[in-house]
Amino acid sequence: MTKRYKILMAEDEPALGKIIKESLESRGFEVRWVVDGVDVIPLFQEDRPDVLVLDVMMPKMDGFMIAHEIRKKNRQVPIIFLTAKSQTMDAVQGFKVGGNDYIRKPFGMEELIVRIRNLIGHGQPQNHPIQIGKYVFDFKKQTLKFMDEPFMELTHRESQILYFLSTATNEVVERSFVLKKLWGDDDFFAARSMDVFISNLRKKLKKDPEVRIVNIRGIGYKLIL
Repeated sequence: MTKRYKILMAEDEPALGKIIKESLESRGFEVRWVVDGVDVIPLFQEDRPDVLVLDVMMPKMDGFMIAHEIRKKNRQVPIIFLTAKSQTMDAVQGFKVGGNDYIRKPFGMEELIVRIRNLIGHGQPQNHPIQIGKYVFDFKKQTLKFMDEPFMELTHRESQILYFLSTATNEVVERSFVLKKLWGDDDFFAARSMDVFISNLRKKLKKDPEVRIVNIRGIGYKLIL
């Protein structure tokens, strides 16, 4: 990562907070960690972080309350909730107050890192073309160009999927993340539709043997360059 993305994390479990902080910093993130939810709002205004990671269950001010206040000031910053809760209604509440993602404890650090990178990479589409091996991908124009050959037109859905993959090259992009973003659901029929688009993209990218879309079984896809 060329830019050191800033993460503001609120987690009142010292052992877990330390592990998360060290894991994220080892991957190039800049992490500000607090153990009390009431410290988040002033630090958010001071630091302007790229992502918020909020534990739901905290004294004085829980993660949902923090998100509710943050959304009054900023509608764009990604918010990920961490919680030991397992009821569906808790997840629903998290999304209602403006959360972008929801991870249940215990979780693997790789899962958290992937989700953070997905949210950072999949904000506003880039205005400039993206180099993918020997291809040039233009999201705005929905075209893919191989070296000096004519442009290939992509469908809107192909462009969206390729954009998600191209902003996280050599990293796993979660299947469920893309399905919920584009289809609004990750059921069987949506998943089958996505498989078709992935297959079409593989065919269009096959002229460069260094470019591959790899299926990471049970997790998602990875665009390898």
